[in-house]
Amino acid sequence: MTPIDGFSAEELFTKKNGFTYNDFIILPGFIDFAPDEVSLESDLTRNITLKSPLVSSPMDTVTEHKMAIGLALLGGIGIVHYNNTIDEQVAQIRKVKRFENGFITEPIVLSPENTIADIDAIKEKYGFSGIPITVDGKLNSKLVGIVTNRDTDFETDRMKKLSEVMTRELLTAGKGLSLSEANQILKQSKKGKLPIVDGKGCLIAFMCRNDLVKNREYPLASKDSRKQLMVGAAISTKEESIDRLDALVEAGVNVVVIDSAQGNSVYQIEMIRYIKKKYPEIEVMGGNVVTQEQCENLIKAGADSLRIGMGPGSICTTQMTMSVGRAQATAIYKTAKYAKEQSVPVIADGGISTIGHISKALSIGASAVMMGSMFAGTQEAPGEYFYENGIRLKKYRGMASVEAMEAGGSKRYFAEEAKIKVAQGVSGAVVDKGSLFDYVPYLIQGLKHSFQDMGTKDITALHGKLYSGDLRFELRSPSAQLEGGVHDMYSYKEPKYM
Repeated sequence: MTPIDGFSAEELFTKKNGFTYNDFIILPGFIDFAPDEVSLESDLTRNITLKSPLVSSPMDTVTEHKMAIGLALLGGIGIVHYNNTIDEQVAQIRKVKRFENGFITEPIVLSPENTIADIDAIKEKYGFSGIPITVDGKLNSKLVGIVTNRDTDFETDRMKKLSEVMTRELLTAGKGLSLSEANQILKQSKKGKLPIVDGKGCLIAFMCRNDLVKNREYPLASKDSRKQLMVGAAISTKEESIDRLDALVEAGVNVVVIDSAQGNSVYQIEMIRYIKKKYPEIEVMGGNVVTQEQCENLIKAGADSLRIGMGPGSICTTQMTMSVGRAQATAIYKTAKYAKEQSVPVIADGGISTIGHISKALSIGASAVMMGSMFAGTQEAPGEYFYENGIRLKKYRGMASVEAMEAGGSKRYFAEEAKIKVAQGVSGAVVDKGSLFDYVPYLIQGLKHSFQDMGTKDITALHGKLYSGDLRFELRSPSAQLEGGVHDMYSYKEPKYM
């Protein structure tokens, strides 16, 4: 008889204590495959499947259109926050949905009076330097030139005006051009840029040769039936969300996340029922919940997936301030086990700061993970970088921080009308993580290695082992947790990504 070490998840999570990710470890399995054979495809909702189980949190320092576009191209999905007006949120969704057309509909534009130094600043900030030039430096104005690296690379005077270096003889295409037609023009011309102009010669869009290889570069891209990138949007249970919902659906949103800190409420149940009755084709993610009873209420109302977590986030103080919530690992296991019986995926939201935490969340029943701080320091997150003590940082704040509530975040805490707002989060900063397009592939490759160590090729098989008891776990003492990290070193250099 083969000896069995460790404990099943059922044995582990039926103890009196609640456990977090660091409290347990997964015992290794048998390896008979390479990491690249691992598939991370998983369900976001009943009817939406992602190639990568990564979701960005609907926070105003995490997800707007750049984050949503980047994650969708890499196989995940972004959920655009609602700390904005309806028109502003809809504009973010439309930017994501239009991206797949291959055209840059809001390009950075300069005027002939700008200088090469302005081009340098754009390149340093955004990583590109091919800029269309219009008479007044605005979109929908007369196109007069274009500046690329070949125009500026060997210029020593960086204060020289663009009118002196820009290329004036331009290849352009007219309004209404299809993507395939634009692609063909770029191929035949061997040009790198293609300005799109209207009948009066005014710039209305821009296209780059890089867009030609998008599908080849991002084979995991999350796309809907219209071949557009998928995107989600957060709404509250407040009355204004009815109008917000209508506008979001018209803009093409794929999944609506009802963003409530405590989702087990009559307000959310009524909102879910309303959405599913009026827009049955729209997927609804309910939450946040941490108990089986909460899950039951939202699933009965019609939720297509559930967001799990109450207070585990790095900037959240709900558990400390309100004394209500649940240890995240226990919450995931308990809710996932119940929701699985109803064929409803659960999304682990909060408390994730390493690849190992992502792997653990998936191993105890989550179908995907929603992350805030992990994405907040990337180039694609909203906000500008700043320096503190020589370290490049970006602002990151909880939606229950005083600053975020004043901007509208109190909607998710039923505190919008309250005279006295009690903070359940903080504001701070996170270290620059570089581009999402470098960071996410690193996370995905790390996950694949983790799955290999567990002896499991995909998330479906992982969940099968979880519920059969074949996946084994052990609790970790404080000393074991210390031993499992870097220790007893005089000094060491941390890897770029932990």
